[in-house]
Amino acid sequence: MESEVGLIEQSINGRYSLWVQEALSELPDSFTVTDPCISGQPIVFASKGFLKMMGYSKSEVIGKNGRIFQGPATCRRSVMEIREAIREERAIQINLLNYRRDGTPFWMLFHMCPVFNKEDGRVIHFVGVQVPILQKSRRRNGVSLLYEEESRMNESVYGSCRREVCSDSLVDFGRALSLDCALDDADNRGLETEETCEASDMEKRRAVSAMNNILSVLTHYSELTGRQVCGKRCNLTGVGLLSSSLNISLGRIKQSFVLTDPHLPDMPIVYASEAFFKLTGYARHEVLGRNCRFLSGEDTDSSAIYRIKESVQNEKACTVRILNYRKDKSSFWNLLHVSPIRNASGKIAYFVGVQMEEACKNQDGHGLSPEMRQLSAVGAVRIAVRSLSMGAGTSNS
Repeated sequence: MESEVGLIEQSINGRYSLWVQEALSELPDSFTVTDPCISGQPIVFASKGFLKMMGYSKSEVIGKNGRIFQGPATCRRSVMEIREAIREERAIQINLLNYRRDGTPFWMLFHMCPVFNKEDGRVIHFVGVQVPILQKSRRRNGVSLLYEEESRMNESVYGSCRREVCSDSLVDFGRALSLDCALDDADNRGLETEETCEASDMEKRRAVSAMNNILSVLTHYSELTGRQVCGKRCNLTGVGLLSSSLNISLGRIKQSFVLTDPHLPDMPIVYASEAFFKLTGYARHEVLGRNCRFLSGEDTDSSAIYRIKESVQNEKACTVRILNYRKDKSSFWNLLHVSPIRNASGKIAYFVGVQMEEACKNQDGHGLSPEMRQLSAVGAVRIAVRSLSMGAGTSNS
């Protein structure tokens, strides 16, 4: 798998050019940029205002998930609302209590917006702007209290993200879902006693203005690389989109695999794991939207390809040994397992192809046979798709 540092650096520089970080650093606002396509949706950029306010250094923040800024008094309902906005790939503006590095709590207005790939409509990043709330309207049990707070804050921090991104394993994913349900029940019993804080209209306008400035910079620098982004999703036809939450869930699976959409012409790849990019040498933008046949070459056995096509037509799983080719034209024997993936209603939503290089099949097995490791990957994909398809598995924005 590509190193996390390399993925994070490529997330910003590869999309927007090498000068974008300098341009973003010149903005006075407090904000962070996160990448939902990388496992755990880590922070890939943090502004100077954000770092100063929070008391963190850049190295302590980049690569971390926003949950590290939450604390015991952070409102669970607010976290749930932000999590739903991420899942539905939409903007949100909400008041939130987070914590500095020294443990001091503070209130902020958190304004988050998705950034879309202009070509195919996929969510590339989420931008989170933080504006300190200086005059706070506090509410408890429906009673409003006003008081002035002299704040040392210039900015605050992006401190929300889905609890399920905390985990790197399938077992932990299940536990996280169970824990969420338990916490949600507890929250519903006590939400009426929670204290909230209201931002002023001026603070809300400030957040919107800051967001517009950031999106303007990202749009400009994406044009320099030819990989344009925009703040609103274009109307698209014939493009299969995965929600950010499904991307996050799939990103925790460590094996090499691709997800293809049989409902679209030529059954294109709509998701590829980080391990797949390492195995084949291709980058994400070189893989998504293509049929898996691009891995075949002059010595690939046509009978193996036929078996795969037959299994797809019959909606059954199959395992083949097939000669594939990397981007650098070197060949490798691929122990490929293909299986249909059904959604919560039982209909086939995708096909998954799990790759395993024959020469490395006995490496890092953790005591499991190659076949069991492939089946475990298929099982993890099924859980992710079925769980999230009941909410917002496939984007309909």
